[in-house]
Order: sequence, then C-alpha cells, then structure tokens
Amino acid sequence: MTRIGLLSDTHSYLDPQIFTHFAECDEIWHAGDVGALTVAEQLKNFRPLRIVCGNIDREASDLPSHQRFTLEGLDIWITHIGGSPPKYNPNVRPKLIESSPDIFVCGHSHILKVMRDSTMNNLLFINPGAAGKTGFHTMRTILRFSLDVGQIKDMQVIELGKK
Repeated sequence: MTRIGLLSDTHSYLDPQIFTHFAECDEIWHAGDVGALTVAEQLKNFRPLRIVCGNIDREASDLPSHQRFTLEGLDIWITHIGGSPPKYNPNVRPKLIESSPDIFVCGHSHILKVMRDSTMNNLLFINPGAAGKTGFHTMRTILRFSLDVGQIKDMQVIELGKK
C-alpha cells in the first residue's frame, strides 16, 4: 500500500499544515503551478515528490509537463492542464482515447473534483483544487488517499482554510 498526498496550484505558497496532513504519506504529487521552486524543494525534502510544470512555472522550466507511471498496479497520468470530464484539453483528449490511464490527475482549474469517467474506460479523474492563496477559489484544498494493489482507498478531502 502506498499513501499519497496530492496538491496543486500552490502559486508560491506552501501552507505549513500540509506537512502535518501528509506526515503519513509515502509520496507527494503536485499537479502544477508550483510557483517558487522553494515550494518544490521543501516538498522534495519532506517526501518523494512527483511534480509537473504548470502554466505559471516559467522559473521551473526543467519540470516535466506530464508524468505517466505505474504504481501499485495502476496506470497514473499527472498533468497540469487536462480539462475535466467530458471536456478534456484538446491536446490531451486523443492520448486519453488511445490509452486512458486508471487515474488522471490535473490541476489548473482550482476546482476540487473527483469523479469516474465512464466514457474513458472508467478512469478516475482527480483535481485536488488549489492549495495556494492566488486564484478565484475560496477554500484551499488538498487530497490524501491510498493505492493498494490496483485499488484506490481512503480518499480524503482536506480543507486548509479560506484563502
């Protein structure tokens, strides 16, 4: 079993509560718009980090645009601008149709959403909302869950407070 802490859209602000909420996590995933690279460094020094570049991450140009990997028997794809079911980003949609992952993680919208998409092989779409203080969202959110031999378990939405 692998415990995951998922966040996105920190926009250079890393709430200290994240370290408490992710204390039991084995990995942290960041779905882009990191902002200052010090945020990525702090997360990487805390737990193993899988991270992608967002549209504000000019400074972080060495970050990958996409991460696709297998963990606990699940095919996972993390990107920043992926759209949302059923309106996926036109650059992403053909790849989803060709080979949909089990879990598709995006950021960008600042809108928390976790849902199955039956039109894409029942993939689990996850957007953790925004953990930072910049953007139109009102509540800052992160997610925590477990992956266990092909299953997703114990999904928790954590509210960090109003921005």
